[in-house]
Amino acid sequence: MTTTRKTATVFLTVLSGLLLSIVGLTQRWPAWAWPLVAATLLVAPAVVFRISATRRGPVPVAFEEQLTAAPTERTHHRVSQVVLPSKWPDYDFVFSATVRWYLVDAPACAPVLNPAGLAVDAVLKRARAITEQREPIRVSLVEQELSGALSPMAPESTGHLQAMAQDIQVVLAQQDQERLDKLANVRKDEAVWAHQRKYEQSKRRYLGEDVLKDTGSAVVWWLTKNDEHVERTVNDLALLAQLTSAANDADIPERLRDLISQQNGEPTASDFSGMEPSSVPQRQETATTRLSDFLDSVGFIDGDVRRPMLAAQIAGLIKEQNRHETAEEIQHHFDPPTSLAADDDEAPASGAPFV
Repeated sequence: MTTTRKTATVFLTVLSGLLLSIVGLTQRWPAWAWPLVAATLLVAPAVVFRISATRRGPVPVAFEEQLTAAPTERTHHRVSQVVLPSKWPDYDFVFSATVRWYLVDAPACAPVLNPAGLAVDAVLKRARAITEQREPIRVSLVEQELSGALSPMAPESTGHLQAMAQDIQVVLAQQDQERLDKLANVRKDEAVWAHQRKYEQSKRRYLGEDVLKDTGSAVVWWLTKNDEHVERTVNDLALLAQLTSAANDADIPERLRDLISQQNGEPTASDFSGMEPSSVPQRQETATTRLSDFLDSVGFIDGDVRRPMLAAQIAGLIKEQNRHETAEEIQHHFDPPTSLAADDDEAPASGAPFV
């Protein structure tokens, strides 16, 4: 009989004694009945204990086996910092997990084995089949994929057990992660630079092949930029013609030369019609001189920092037309090398521009 049953028996005996005492008092039992009741209450627990001990029998066999059984075999093992290959050479995943398994019923003649080793090997093979097909830039995604793929119990190749993994963690080596972060930043910067370059090339093609293709195209473009103010466009016609000729490395059309001369306050061809050929001033016009005159006329005089910047942009447009010599001539004239600029500062000023 267990301690709980003994306590219950004593409690019931005391309770029965109290009840019998109440009944005896109310019924006015005779004096000889009270000793009999007391003897019954004292004998009853002893009889109950004796009967319980007789019916209990020997200790159960299962309980004896539990006392002498071997300790329960461990069915899990923690693996840490196992290197698994990725899709990229020299970039490996670092794998950690808790491997669990259970043994499959085997015949008595089965060889002795290490279940932890078999289970870990089976899990790592399943994990490697996935990681070697994945790029290391998505390490957190690979971790979640392995958590799902290794969660079910699956048979090991020898058939002795089934294994699974939990508490999976996948990371990269710190140096590899830093390299991948740098590569990602470089790719982003390169993409931005490529878009900027395409934008500049598109803008140059637009200016060179459309806007500044000829004087007429430049005039139409200028009209749209100035809300179709015809008078202002006519006043800027000389500037547009000079800019167009410089961008295309071509001479200014004959029909526009007199108009340009008039707007610039220079004598026209008709003013020299009665003069001797030797008295007419001769000037060799090139793309550089035309561009210089144009910049002077719009207020970008020598010493203005915007003058070489604008000249460099026009030189780039000319270079897009495969006129490299003219572009270099303009570039050297408006933005000469440092040594050449120093020589120009020491040399006396001359009336003719440097070409």
